[in-house]
Amino acid sequence: MPQAQTINPTFSGNGNPDLGYNPPGVRNTDSAVPLHRKEPVTHDYNCEGPAPGKLAFRWIYGSNVAAKNRDPRVQVMQYNEDTFVLRQNVCVHWEAPFTYLLFGNQSALLIDSGATADAQHYPLRETIDAIITRWGQARGRSKLPLTVALTSGEDVAQNQGLAQFAGRPDTTIVPKPFDVMKRHYGFRKSWPSSKGAIDLGDRVIEVIPTPGTHKDGVTFYDPYCNFLFTGDLLFPGRINVSNDGDYIASLERLKAFAARQSVRWVLGGHIDMMFVPGKFYPRFATYKPYERVLQLTPDLIEEALQYAREVAGRDMMLIRPDFVLFNGVSPDQRTRVWPEGVPNIDPPHPF
Repeated sequence: MPQAQTINPTFSGNGNPDLGYNPPGVRNTDSAVPLHRKEPVTHDYNCEGPAPGKLAFRWIYGSNVAAKNRDPRVQVMQYNEDTFVLRQNVCVHWEAPFTYLLFGNQSALLIDSGATADAQHYPLRETIDAIITRWGQARGRSKLPLTVALTSGEDVAQNQGLAQFAGRPDTTIVPKPFDVMKRHYGFRKSWPSSKGAIDLGDRVIEVIPTPGTHKDGVTFYDPYCNFLFTGDLLFPGRINVSNDGDYIASLERLKAFAARQSVRWVLGGHIDMMFVPGKFYPRFATYKPYERVLQLTPDLIEEALQYAREVAGRDMMLIRPDFVLFNGVSPDQRTRVWPEGVPNIDPPHPF
């Protein structure tokens, strides 16, 4: 067996930030050249601050007539060399859920699996396989195990694509049933107070129980990019609270966690909000040209906690600039009362 080649992304090759041809945003790219390596690369996932990357671009936003849409069924955005953000086409499923693919030295992790099981309409596995193959070529690794984990096994918009990975070689699927999932992470007797972990090889992803929108909800933390992957718990959209006591406790847990750890972005499972404060797309919309960006700043954990306490024990919806809480009411609930402190701006008409 050849010895793994250890490369420090900060001080070697095109990963040296002191070299004039290497701008600050292009760091931790030790496997960019050559593409086909004969020896495996061991990447150094220790770096000061979050690993560089970029989310500054526009997501595909669908069509008025979904059947006529010709955009890719899965949109892929490479945040950095080891981190990918994927989104299901809104015309394939109106919730247009996000999934996340993370690489370590020994394995890969897919967080969530989208809303469609049919690979012909939503070729998630084919897309993931292609990314893993190319990544393996760049890193000199012909075989890379994959773990598929969910922010919630209850969430239909995030668990349907799981069927595409059944029978895939070298693949671990975290079980959907609540009790089995808890046993898998070691939560069986300590839910929701403890934490679990998924070790990808020098990149250890923390698993934090966060019920509240779903009884089996979990959040994943990546210390390499400093991301919190929150699924349905906190995202720029219509947050349907199923148990307000659990929801508040989970946000308290995340707030305490973020106070101890560096968090750059909170990345949820969907986008419903428009770029104007407090306005959002209704359910089943397949044309969303004025979406807000995906990423939330970590201070919004505290804001969500503040307003979760306000709606606790009350059947109501509450509008904030970056999210809307629905507690004990239909996700189609409307209100004529506009919240104080939120600018009431009409979004442009798309036609």
